Amino acid sequence: MQDPMRVFDRRSVRVHRDRAAALLPDHDFLLREVGERLLDRLDDVRRHFPCALDMGCHRGELGEMLAGRGGIETLVQCDLSEPMVRAASGLRVAADEEALPFADGSFDLVVSAMSLHWVNDLPGTLVQLRRVLRPDGLLLAALLGGETLKELRRALADAEITQEGGLSPRVSPFADVRDVGNLLQRAGFALPVVDADTITVSYGDPLSLLADLRGMGESNAVAQRRKTTLRRATLLDALARYRDAHADAAGRIPATFQVIFAVAWAPDATQPQPLRPGSALARLADALGSEEVPAGDPARP
Repeated sequence: MQDPMRVFDRRSVRVHRDRAAALLPDHDFLLREVGERLLDRLDDVRRHFPCALDMGCHRGELGEMLAGRGGIETLVQCDLSEPMVRAASGLRVAADEEALPFADGSFDLVVSAMSLHWVNDLPGTLVQLRRVLRPDGLLLAALLGGETLKELRRALADAEITQEGGLSPRVSPFADVRDVGNLLQRAGFALPVVDADTITVSYGDPLSLLADLRGMGESNAVAQRRKTTLRRATLLDALARYRDAHADAAGRIPATFQVIFAVAWAPDATQPQPLRPGSALARLADALGSEEVPAGDPARP
């Protein structure tokens, strides 16, 4: 019976990242753009975080961008892929995001860019991240959202139905903004803030997009995907549909990446707490200069 928690083949995720380790510097533009947008949120926090973890560090790109930011004195980097970790510098460890090898309360800050969307047990991983954070520690994460690669998804689906009479998962499923917010609360984080940016990348042809996805280690790793190579006729049909539906006047095609950004804190008694219902010291009606109407009374003209 299929494990409902096993959406992704984690071995394939690791193999894809291992293969991409040497190629990543030629394909890391999206990772760096997402990293800068993520760290903009860190710059807004007037706190120092002496000990930090970069979870899903790739080759250390985010670590490079963290230099001199957030008051970080010690940065530990970890990634599922050993070749990726070897290409980074500083303190680093090859580790599975689903089984973090760190003690409780080890870090003041956890950052993660472009990694959590490959985790099977996202709720469990968020619980682990809260566990390794010290009280009032900060989580900053960026992961791909549900609108990602919507153009490619539609082109592949239509081509496969036409050419093969069926449909298989060719593009990974992604969470949406509401899902991530709810999961942070379920994991016990405080003061969660979740938002999304849309990054649209222009390509000369769809094959260049596929090459970038492979070079970033973002190839399909859905556990229920077909293990056979995509048929040539299906691929050509999908590429033609992509161009026909989305090419601009110059023949270039867009690729949409929706990036979800999550900011949340490990709980601490010093954090702002909601007031007890009925404990307000001033009436809202007075502040608004209006007349209060008790609940259940008909509205007055």
